[in-house]
Amino acid sequence: MVDWQSLKFEIRERWKDLAIRKRINSNRRAVIIITNLSVIILIIVIISSFRNKEAVQVNNPKMDWYYDLNTGDLFAAKAGRIPPIEAPSGPLPNGAPAGVRAYVFSYVAEPNESERIIGFLETKDPNYTHDDRDSTRYGEGMLIKRLKDKQWFPSVSLQGRAIFQQAIIPNENGETPYYYPPK
Repeated sequence: MVDWQSLKFEIRERWKDLAIRKRINSNRRAVIIITNLSVIILIIVIISSFRNKEAVQVNNPKMDWYYDLNTGDLFAAKAGRIPPIEAPSGPLPNGAPAGVRAYVFSYVAEPNESERIIGFLETKDPNYTHDDRDSTRYGEGMLIKRLKDKQWFPSVSLQGRAIFQQAIIPNENGETPYYYPPK
């Protein structure tokens, strides 16, 4: 059995025997050299952290996925459009555009059609009135829903955030899906 008290005492006594700190502190020249080396290393680290900083290239897709509410099919259209937009199948029975934004995810880099997952759909809230002073949150004025849902929810509501979080849940292998833009 190890006697911890005597081991701690032994380590403490041997540390005192080394007395490196005392030797360094008693030698003024050693203190100056160590201080200067520390400052030089710090300067090198700071300079190297600022050098060779390349801007991260973000590829903003030129196209976004949209979902045709009449047919249930995905289609690509120019990125950045605010849904609802015109769909290939024409308008809804009430005359409104049938194209809503679809957020498509995948667990593989180049998914085939069966490996693409529609995480949720998004459209503009027709009852929302935009006021720049009040609207600073991402997704303000937008409604989202899952494919199987009948009801749309404000994207900034608890239900909306739950839909978004459910769309990016890791699979059984612990992999998080990533957004898959149209080609």
